[in-house]
Amino acid sequence: MRHQRTGKKLGRDASHRKAMYANLTGALIEHGRIKTTVTKAKAVKPIAERMITLGRRGDLHARRQATSFLRSRDVVHRLFADVAPRFQDRPGGYARIVKIGPRPGDSAEMAYLELVDEEYVAAQREERATAVAEPEPEAVEPEADEEAELEEPTAEAEEAEAEEAEVEEAEAEEAEEPSAEDESEEK
Repeated sequence: MRHQRTGKKLGRDASHRKAMYANLTGALIEHGRIKTTVTKAKAVKPIAERMITLGRRGDLHARRQATSFLRSRDVVHRLFADVAPRFQDRPGGYARIVKIGPRPGDSAEMAYLELVDEEYVAAQREERATAVAEPEPEAVEPEADEEAELEEPTAEAEEAEAEEAEVEEAEAEEAEEPSAEDESEEK
């Protein structure tokens, strides 16, 4: 008999539990690794693996099933475009639980629930690190180019500057000469 085999209740009613599972699964797909309690991780792991299996199928019906559970088109797109192709050759076991010890506030056992693909998790960590370390790489590069141009003038640029300086001097002399003639006429 299968008495008392309904799964973990986690102190929530059915709709709250379903929403929490959807949110945790979406966060796992989006970030590649989440920190949660061991009990929640054990409850979410099979759901996340089922979603990745849907992503591997890749047909319209699978996409609609994933969207109905995850409730976010962005997460579903990431699942089908980025995550599922990485696990195409893997027969199962897409996620793992790594225990990290008790939480300081209430001593609840904490764990990382992460995708097994090391490249994906490493890429997500690098994206977050570069986003924090470098605010805007596009704004930095043009400044560097301008400085390089200022530091190393070419021969053509030097000749052009010399010609401009000569033209300016000639214009300044011409401007002074008529004013000197005007003064002599006034006297």
